[in-house]
Amino acid sequence: ALDFLVCIDRQLTADAAFADIVLPGTTMYEIESYMTYGPLFRIREKVIDPLGEARNDFFIMAELARRLGYGHLYPQSEDELLRHALKGSGFSLEDVRAAGNTVQLPPALMQYKKWEKGLLRSDSMPGFDTPTAKFEICSTILEEHGYDPLPVYTEPREGPLSQPEMAQQYPLIFNSGSRVNSDFRSQHHGIPGLCKERPEPVVTINSSDAGERGIESGDRVSIRTARGAVTLRAFVTDDIVKGSIDANMGGGGPVGPQAWQECNINDVTDLKRYDPVSGFPVYKALLCDVVKLVRGEGAVHVHSGEYGIADSMIRFQDHVSSIDRIYLDHNATTPVDPEVRQIMMDYLEHQYGNPSGIYNEGRSAHFALESARRSVAQLLNCTARRIIFTGGGSEANNQALKGVAFVNGKEKNHIITSSVEHPSILSACAWLERYGFKITCLGVNAAGLVDPDDLESAIDDKTCLVSIMLANNETGALQPVAEMARICRQHGIPFHCDATQAVGKIPVDVEALGVDLLTLSGHKLYGPKGVGALYIRRGITIAPLIHGGKQEGSLRAGTENTAGIAGLGKAAESAIQRLPGMRRIGVLRDTLEKGIREFIPEARLNGHPELRLPNTLNMHLPGLRGESLVMAMDQQGISFSSGSACRSGSPKPSHALLAMGLSEEEAHCSIRLSLGFQNTAEEIDRTIMLLKKVSQDAKTTVRFVPCR
Repeated sequence: ALDFLVCIDRQLTADAAFADIVLPGTTMYEIESYMTYGPLFRIREKVIDPLGEARNDFFIMAELARRLGYGHLYPQSEDELLRHALKGSGFSLEDVRAAGNTVQLPPALMQYKKWEKGLLRSDSMPGFDTPTAKFEICSTILEEHGYDPLPVYTEPREGPLSQPEMAQQYPLIFNSGSRVNSDFRSQHHGIPGLCKERPEPVVTINSSDAGERGIESGDRVSIRTARGAVTLRAFVTDDIVKGSIDANMGGGGPVGPQAWQECNINDVTDLKRYDPVSGFPVYKALLCDVVKLVRGEGAVHVHSGEYGIADSMIRFQDHVSSIDRIYLDHNATTPVDPEVRQIMMDYLEHQYGNPSGIYNEGRSAHFALESARRSVAQLLNCTARRIIFTGGGSEANNQALKGVAFVNGKEKNHIITSSVEHPSILSACAWLERYGFKITCLGVNAAGLVDPDDLESAIDDKTCLVSIMLANNETGALQPVAEMARICRQHGIPFHCDATQAVGKIPVDVEALGVDLLTLSGHKLYGPKGVGALYIRRGITIAPLIHGGKQEGSLRAGTENTAGIAGLGKAAESAIQRLPGMRRIGVLRDTLEKGIREFIPEARLNGHPELRLPNTLNMHLPGLRGESLVMAMDQQGISFSSGSACRSGSPKPSHALLAMGLSEEEAHCSIRLSLGFQNTAEEIDRTIMLLKKVSQDAKTTVRFVPCR
């Protein structure tokens, strides 16, 4: 038993009742303190003077240390404490105060695969910071500290599957703290200005579940479990899955409004169930029900609290997902043209025959295929028999490369391409390399362009194919295809061009270019996804990839996608008519580039300033993480892409940007904006305004949000 108990207490909690002496500690509002967040250091100003004899609890302890003879180890004043916190930062206390009480270290961009670079271990060797240097599922660290080395899994004692009988009485899944959308610090509940957003604790419940229980937003409700019940206000929304609720935490303390003091969410959780390593109790997978309470008082207005606005998240999402959104990622895909959609629906709903059939429905479908073939041929300035339809640009690229490679076999097994090609080219080349083909990957200059002299130097008597894209999908850089095709023709080597990104944006004439094979894709020119085409010059022989029927000149077996091909044909017709409108798009792109440079003077163009697609703008924005900027701007209703491959689930930066000489950091700090025919001058102005706001007002956010 203790003979004497001293309690340092900020808020006169229940513990103080057992103390012989109570030393009153100040709250954070009565002292000058500091906060750090990543590279940010900020002095938190004192809001009010300390009440009575209250003192900073840190300095109470420091004073005790001084009287015991080791006070020199601890700061004894607020200035000393701040100077101690700033040690090693490069900033003095005077620097911070002169900067308005906030300073920021130059940020370091997030790195990936640190275990390969020796960044996780103190000895700088590759591997993980474990005794074995390996990623341990069976943890030697846990084992060393007396825990089960394998993650402990305990079967839930409560849940709709483990306790179906209990689920009859308590049909909802209980959660707490997973949807914190307003300030929830318990000490803030005692400050009227800080608790006005949440004067009472709230439970979020699905609209359907609420309707079954007669509950509306603002109603007083009771969450009931097998362990007890608590009272909260309901927030009804579709923005939570049916069958689940989420309750505010942070109540049950001695401060704040009565509703918060009486709502201790732990009364309905299972504190006896906890993680054996961390000791954290289980707050998930518990069963409950929500019941409306009637106490003669009306409902109160409750909002989500998200984004600091009074409107709910649902309303916000509706706002940015409708006509107000600005789409600037047309190099990724384009919206389907209404006329394309209309002709596709006709073949999906009514003209559904097999094009190989000799009866009416089959003849109608066959006519659609051949009409589309003529339209695509007109777009490329060739005859219809030179066009075969594929399942997209990637398939057409594979068909071209592997088709030529298989025909030549081991006699001529050398293929030349470039380092900035689409992954469907580079991956196909890597696959062929595993089967004995030699692949030469030509480098590019800082503007992303291949030097034709490098191509001529790389050609040998084993070269069977050269494949160079017309326009780069990342930077829009336009390669000197006509000159390189001429070099190949002089050597008797077929030249394949991936023109997927160029068709519909600039004139593409296979005769003027002199190419032997050329790829395009429907969804890049306002047509459907899943359909593309391959141009094959007369006299060029390729092997099929898909064997079966005689469709597409025996080069692609399988019943044709009539609706998709008809849509591609219509998109090709429209592309011819739209081409003059690209001049307007080029003006908008230049306006966007100029606007960005005005508020980020150090921004740099990736690619050639003139030899590029008129709709494409790729820029390096120093210090601003591209993928994080994409996510931040998405919340503002604007869509574009970054210089990484995050959209495909990879954290690696764009291989095209790296090939142009950018560092990984520079590539990660790059964005691509690609415009389309629907974009307007007003949208570009709005994009510039919001991009400036996001990049300047939330630099810390956009620097440090990691890839998803």
